[in-house]
Amino acid sequence: MILLLDIGNTHTHLGLASPRRVVKRAEFPTADWRSHRAAGRLAGFVGRACLEGVSACSVVPAATVRARRWAARSVAAPWFELTAGSASPAIALHYPRPETVGPDRLSNAIAARHLHGSPCVAIDFGTAVTFDAVDARGAFIGGIIAPGISLLTDYLHERTALLPRIRLGPAPRAIGRSTEEAMRIAAVHGFAGMMRELIRRLKTELGRRALPVVATGGYARLMARQLPEITAVEPNLTLEGLRLAWNLKLAT
Repeated sequence: MILLLDIGNTHTHLGLASPRRVVKRAEFPTADWRSHRAAGRLAGFVGRACLEGVSACSVVPAATVRARRWAARSVAAPWFELTAGSASPAIALHYPRPETVGPDRLSNAIAARHLHGSPCVAIDFGTAVTFDAVDARGAFIGGIIAPGISLLTDYLHERTALLPRIRLGPAPRAIGRSTEEAMRIAAVHGFAGMMRELIRRLKTELGRRALPVVATGGYARLMARQLPEITAVEPNLTLEGLRLAWNLKLAT
């Protein structure tokens, strides 16, 4: 089995994978890397599985260092970290400064292309929303970074005296009958409008009226219900990209 680590700003996502698929997943707060809690969570997740290696991507450098140290102490198996420098042969990067691309974005692009062909777009609804474009030749060419939907609602709560923190969910009408509902409508429908326009522009630039648009992340299913432009929801997209990158590295 391969241990997959996707270390994000808010959560660290874990996966156990066979050569063919992700068979188990979990998550814990990325803040746990600053204590001994992460090691305990990892040990409990791995259990008795025999690990052949660790495939990781991270956007939190301090957590990356701790994860690598944990793997060196606890796992008698190779460590692979997906970066712009290690992405080949999983994906080519046609991008001016590839070292500046978040490795989670590369992992999403690898998996989206593998699962749905190219050209395609992967959208990750995380703390930030990232759009990652793969061209007809199968190369990562760039994308878009936008504030996440929860950042918008949290900002209203934190910067005003009376607006509450809300839970996001379906918003079936356009006129809110409470403060919470009014905020939810703006978040869900307003955010969906921004997403729709960005997808339209990506399709135009990629020269395709029809295009696989693959969503992942915490609000992927909620937004897919608002956006018929999203053609697939893949909860394991980033982990799947790490699995594929590991397999292709072994094959070279």
